[in-house]
Amino acid sequence: MVAPWNGVLSLRIQWQQRRDLILEELRMRPLFVATFIPSIAALLVLPASAQVTHGRKPQLPAPFATKSSGNGPTVVKPAAGFLPTVPAGFHAAVFAQGFKYPRFLAAAPNGDIFLADMGAGQVIILHPPQHAGDQVHQEIFVDNLNRPFGITFRGDYVYAGNMNELVRFRYDKQTSRRTGEKEHLLDLPSAGAHVTRTIAFSADGKNLYISIGSSSNIDIEKDQRHGSILVCDPDGKNARTFASGLRNAVGIAIEPVTGELWATVNERDELGDNLPPDFFTSVKDGGFYGWPYSYIGDNVDPRVKPQRPDLVAKAIIPDVLLGAHVAPLQFAFYTGTQFPAMYRDGAFIAEHGSWNRATRAGYQVAFVAFKDGKPSADPVPFLTGMVPDPAAKNVNGRPVGVTVAADGSLLVSDDGAGLIYRISYAP
Repeated sequence: MVAPWNGVLSLRIQWQQRRDLILEELRMRPLFVATFIPSIAALLVLPASAQVTHGRKPQLPAPFATKSSGNGPTVVKPAAGFLPTVPAGFHAAVFAQGFKYPRFLAAAPNGDIFLADMGAGQVIILHPPQHAGDQVHQEIFVDNLNRPFGITFRGDYVYAGNMNELVRFRYDKQTSRRTGEKEHLLDLPSAGAHVTRTIAFSADGKNLYISIGSSSNIDIEKDQRHGSILVCDPDGKNARTFASGLRNAVGIAIEPVTGELWATVNERDELGDNLPPDFFTSVKDGGFYGWPYSYIGDNVDPRVKPQRPDLVAKAIIPDVLLGAHVAPLQFAFYTGTQFPAMYRDGAFIAEHGSWNRATRAGYQVAFVAFKDGKPSADPVPFLTGMVPDPAAKNVNGRPVGVTVAADGSLLVSDDGAGLIYRISYAP
């Protein structure tokens, strides 16, 4: 299915850029217009649920403005021929299927696709078809892993983030086949509810980042590695905390223009339907992002005792709000050339979908446009159609992984339907 969003996206980017110029012009006016700025700005700023913040504190609802909802989805087998909805000119197709719990995706230097099947404890190689009509060839790279998630490449090694450890395997870069046994590099904390361990190398390959989710919703951690992003050498040595106060930074990746680390973060639950927004942000070395003491800057969580006003005072406001409880997981910066120019360098974000809202949110792939390495427009839907009725239980899938294939198409893993979609562009 298709939706005519390309023109809408272009107009929205132009509108937001014009809005920002107006606000900046107003800030430069003499002080006698200051009393008018708040009312004008209120008309120009989009709802806090999905917006670029430009480092400014957004307006958020009060804690417990609505009751907390336990509203998990029921994933049903889609009807025969079901495909998600994509913008006009784009085409969705099933790329590969039959997986147990397909999650993180990574494109290898040779164009092969590596998949972490967390349920099977496997990393699987997907060899894209060489000719039209050919099937995707699958083979197991390694099995008997402990809930693998993150995958990345450096030199002759494939790195993987197990729930409890960082490991790597020597491999053949031409065939993608493993040539060595598991090499343990670093112990990682394994307790708690958030067990994904995402990994990414810095642009120069000298540093390896590892995201470690919290063990709970708002508990103060005994092991301070929880709720943080670590950084270490390629061999796992000299590990330290790179950034903290990140409840569950499931997705991490390097922005290709600036070389900065970015992350998608699942914020806390049980403050109400619309609080707090999950977010997408650049990550600063030594930065603190609030969890568990505050959210989206210095908004204090009244449930956390004792408080840390010293930490709250330096909590960084994230760059992009995505909406409450949408559960952003992996994301990918679009470095291909197949898609229209408006998508170049932007970020595609897989949103796994809410369980803590009365009506469903997420269950889609969102897009954030970038310019010169910075977000230039608010998030918009890109791949949708997974939720037939937001007020009902049934959903047709839950996006998790997203990566850009060698031909410029976008691959999206769905751990509900157990398959991978391919999104291509051909107007």
